[in-house]
Amino acid sequence: MRLYLSADIEGTCGIADWAETERATMDDYRPFAAQMTAEVAAACEGAVAAGAEDILVKDAHDSARNLDAARLPRQARVLRGWTGDPLCMMAGLERGAFGGVLFTGYHAWGCCGGNPLSHTMTTACDQVTLNGVPASEFLINAYTALYFGVPVAFLSGDRELCAFAQDWLPGLVAVPVNEGRGGGVLSMHPQAAAEAIRAGAEEAVRRLRAGGAGMSVPLPQRFAATVRYKEHKDAYRRSFYPGARLEDSKTISFAAEDWYEVLRFCHFVL
Repeated sequence: MRLYLSADIEGTCGIADWAETERATMDDYRPFAAQMTAEVAAACEGAVAAGAEDILVKDAHDSARNLDAARLPRQARVLRGWTGDPLCMMAGLERGAFGGVLFTGYHAWGCCGGNPLSHTMTTACDQVTLNGVPASEFLINAYTALYFGVPVAFLSGDRELCAFAQDWLPGLVAVPVNEGRGGGVLSMHPQAAAEAIRAGAEEAVRRLRAGGAGMSVPLPQRFAATVRYKEHKDAYRRSFYPGARLEDSKTISFAAEDWYEVLRFCHFVL
């Protein structure tokens, strides 16, 4: 079995401040980059224990140069840096090439109180919606997985995102490691988080091998997206994307039947 894993950092155990996510602030960043790596390694180890033979890991945060690949199991290959295509955090995903997708370190959507660092793709916008539902990076990337016919098996991150994901995909295994409390975070012990992620990923892959019930949903026949920016000038400039409409001074909208066209829109406006 070949798997795909997309790794972010703002949902990594204990993170509570932007300085802990940025390479420029190394004293704050270094321990959380190490924890991000530990959580990815744990997910890979659990997947391998359940029979995974190859795991393509996408380092999907900021510079996309956060993971220490030497700490991952040998079955893992790492895609570092940004390819520049619309798949973005899911770069390298292909139809027919993978049996399941895993997500680690994912966080709540823009305007959600589930994480003090909640955002969707960029901090320049307040909120993104898809068919009226507030959209997280998880939702966008899970739709990409389903577009390519790959079931979504596992998620770790903050509690509110995990609750949304399990309501949407009942067969998905979710491991919440953080709970947002205003500007703070209540988290598990980092080692306990890694152990829970390993066990969760192992269970997720076992479910995949048993048929993956509840890990997929049909794609909507049509997607309607909105993006509300913090600055009106950003909305105005991005409203010139082909097919986009300026709904009010800070909001643009876009609609398409093909999910890839929505990804293309997101690629240029987020």
